Amino acid sequence: MSIALVDANNFYCSCERVFAARLHGRPVVVLSNNDGCIIARSEEAKALGLKMGTPIFQVRELIERNRVEVFSSNYELYGDISARLHEVLHDFSPEVEHYSIDESFLRLDASRRQTLDSIGREIRNRVRKLTGIPVSIGIAETKTLAKIAGYHAKRSKKTRGVLDLTGSPHQERALGLTPVEEVWGIGSRYGEMLRGSGIETALDLREAADDWVRQHLTVVGLRTVHELRGVPCLSLEIVPATRKTVTVSRSFGAEVETLCDLRAAIAFYVSRAAEKLRRHKLAAGMITIFIETNRFKDDRPYVGSATLQLAPLTDATPEMLAVAACGLESIFRPGRRYKKAGVTLGELAPIETLTRRLWGDDENERMKILMQTVDCLNAKFGRDVLRWGMFVNQGTWRTRFGKRSPRYTTKWMEILQIGSNSRFKK
Repeated sequence: MSIALVDANNFYCSCERVFAARLHGRPVVVLSNNDGCIIARSEEAKALGLKMGTPIFQVRELIERNRVEVFSSNYELYGDISARLHEVLHDFSPEVEHYSIDESFLRLDASRRQTLDSIGREIRNRVRKLTGIPVSIGIAETKTLAKIAGYHAKRSKKTRGVLDLTGSPHQERALGLTPVEEVWGIGSRYGEMLRGSGIETALDLREAADDWVRQHLTVVGLRTVHELRGVPCLSLEIVPATRKTVTVSRSFGAEVETLCDLRAAIAFYVSRAAEKLRRHKLAAGMITIFIETNRFKDDRPYVGSATLQLAPLTDATPEMLAVAACGLESIFRPGRRYKKAGVTLGELAPIETLTRRLWGDDENERMKILMQTVDCLNAKFGRDVLRWGMFVNQGTWRTRFGKRSPRYTTKWMEILQIGSNSRFKK
């Protein structure tokens, strides 16, 4: 059996193209929160020399001159399409690891009827047909080798998007063409050190002595080398590991000064964090609140944080809001202009492992029903149809999404319409 890596090509940009045919063949970029920096680029945008992490104001002229399509991040749309993509993969294997929003590993087995290459091409065609997203697929004996195969599947036109290196005579050539820093887990820092030692490619790394690798890359690097040799050391993580923390933080659309505005922002972040907890069937025993001024503008930057216990453990938004409000008041400093705030929930535990409360259990049961009702209605009619009154739908603290496309798949009022009177006619 082999491991396949399914990697969505330029995922954020591809999501934007699914609902706007005019974008195909044109340069597209997606921006970070508050429309600050470039975080995703289409191949056409890459060819123009646009780099990841570049502030948008620095390349405004280049973008306008080449008619680059610019979008704000639309994480709700991207997350939903990612879930649909991952669901397609479960049709091909019961063993699927959702590695990231745009990558998944799955176990594949060739049969008398189908080779691994033909299975990979069927996966690629099915994903494109059902989600509209183009993917590249690398197949090999180990996860690290599958990453190598995926690296070349994405870049070589000869592969037509799928490369199977399982027992292949071309495996050594593929390793020799892979820069060492592109090996999964190596990166630029280790890559620079390895190049200084004469190891420039994945093939060079595969041939390095075990003792030398252990000394310079630790046992983790040695596992990578063994994987390059075809020895599986990294298993599929089919069941996601239990989260240790949940964090929600944002930079504000504009700096805020009042406690009222900060309280609204923190309430919003607590609500989002609590939603994540309930989605993963977890409860939190600790909450950390932090606020900070603009470190690039403020001569005396200030970062304030407060950590408080949630006792007993809870997944209920109102219980967290009450504690968060106390924490915020203790760190707020009047007269400062705040640029960012956030919430971290810690000491997480599966909700089913919690014991019944010694007191207030009836109230706790009512709170559970309330939370289930709120989540159900928001899932059915749209996020924040029911929300906590501490935060309003608009505010100076809200993150800017000035160029966000409609949330086509999760908001009824933003669904794609075709026709002369359609609101989102493309």
